[in-house]
Amino acid sequence: MFHALFAAALAAAAVQPVTPQTDPDAFVLAIIDVETTGLEPGHHEMIDIGAVYTDLEGEVLGEFFIRITPDHPERAGETARGINGFDEARWAELDASGEAEAARAFLAFHDEMAGGRTALFTAYNAHFDRAFVDAWLKEEGHGGVSDLFTYFMVDLPSLAWGRGYRGLYGGEIAQALGIEPETSDPLEHTGQSGAAWNLQFYRALMAAELRE
Repeated sequence: MFHALFAAALAAAAVQPVTPQTDPDAFVLAIIDVETTGLEPGHHEMIDIGAVYTDLEGEVLGEFFIRITPDHPERAGETARGINGFDEARWAELDASGEAEAARAFLAFHDEMAGGRTALFTAYNAHFDRAFVDAWLKEEGHGGVSDLFTYFMVDLPSLAWGRGYRGLYGGEIAQALGIEPETSDPLEHTGQSGAAWNLQFYRALMAAELRE
């Protein structure tokens, strides 16, 4: 009995975990950007979400964008409104979806794009976007982000830091990489523009030479 258990333990130890290094086709990047009414997940809310799902080389598999009417627009701070142009009347004119409808649409998109592969949550300051998506999905009665994405994240400024581009702000690193910064026009600054820029940033970073 002991020998059988010992052999089973050895066999289990010999199994190597599947990683992006060992099997890149088993993974997708979920490049995500959200705009919000403030900085506190669970109190402030998302007003849109943009996503571009790609393979690990940055080849696009599919794109998603939806505007969301928050349940508590009165919590929107003036700073947030100035960044993303949120206005209740404008969102109504743009046919923004309710939070529940938007969540269902995003989950359907995610399931189609992931297709059984492991999805890596990828964003600029990924903890911020991930926390808001998590709070949103849970509020709508779904499982949190841990049901959709692996524990590991790809945080773009951290990735840049590791490659020698040791800035903190997107515009600063974008200049070093030779790409345009994301738009700061509040009428154009959306989760869609952010996710597209995040992909451009990722591609430029992967193509850039390592800095000493």
